[in-house]
Amino acid sequence: MFGLFRRKAAEPIVFESPSAAFGYACRELENRILLEAVVPALVEERGRIGVEGERYFRIRLADHEGGRSIEACTLKDSAGFPEVGDLVGYKVLTYDPDLPEPFALLGFIAYGLEPVYVPARGWRISCKYVPDTIKPTLRM
Repeated sequence: MFGLFRRKAAEPIVFESPSAAFGYACRELENRILLEAVVPALVEERGRIGVEGERYFRIRLADHEGGRSIEACTLKDSAGFPEVGDLVGYKVLTYDPDLPEPFALLGFIAYGLEPVYVPARGWRISCKYVPDTIKPTLRM
């Protein structure tokens, strides 16, 4: 009786690889570039290490055109970093489409994602790359 109006939990979709999960994100999900959004991305190659310890990567952000290749980094006090082929969550800080391409989008690699998508909830997080010194944004 009490469970009559409860919404049934959606079954998670488990993918065999991060690249298969990325393909699903490109085909089936609307990955809009919004402030503070976390967009799924696939790590394509490892780049340089910055002077403060941040690590740079070439990643492909999920979109309906098969992905958008950008350079992204983890923050300097991050406890870990992704490997090539990993599915990650890119956190958008600013976006201005009127600026030229390398400057239009600013963000960082915030999470490692499992190749498991739960409808109406999102991707399961496998690890966090955000340092403990960064506090979450509070909205009132």
